[in-house]
Amino acid sequence: MPKVSTQEFERLPLRVHTFLAGVPLHDVWFVDLPRWRAGVTLDDFLRTANNCLFTPSSLVRMLLGIRHFVGRFFDWDRKAGTQDGFFRVVYRFENEQLVELINRTVHVAALSTLVETATGYRFYLGVYVRSVSRFTPFYMALIDPFRKMIVYPSLLRSVSAQWNQAFCADGKHKNVNCRCDKGMLPFSQS
Repeated sequence: MPKVSTQEFERLPLRVHTFLAGVPLHDVWFVDLPRWRAGVTLDDFLRTANNCLFTPSSLVRMLLGIRHFVGRFFDWDRKAGTQDGFFRVVYRFENEQLVELINRTVHVAALSTLVETATGYRFYLGVYVRSVSRFTPFYMALIDPFRKMIVYPSLLRSVSAQWNQAFCADGKHKNVNCRCDKGMLPFSQS
């Protein structure tokens, strides 16, 4: 799954640009989705997919399990704020959702948005990272290869599969039974 330029992402009319002004945008990923019907919003997609767009592969679940084990061992994962699973929902609007995770290693915010294009839809996943300690740059450098080569491509393939399951060619909704690992990924809400 390809990354998109920061400039393309920043040209989108999103609330996050004002809300997180000054917070470094770490990277932005996208997946193009076919047009089953016009006017689909992120909120429609979430409701149709039972609030579960990301179904992690077994490799991603293993990597997240290792990370959670190490986090518990080193006491990195004290939670801040009101939790909704692993992430805390900051806001959710019709076509934009921002979730965050704050712990002793990093403060990360993940923005998801769905944009209708001339030929279909584009789902964006923007990741913002704020340092919380001198360890943050080292931690991000350590996990970057896994995020970029395994985690995000797997998550975006899952979004594409959920999209194809959620919407039939005739524009009617299908019932989706999602195997979401609650509490591990954005959009895994109660």
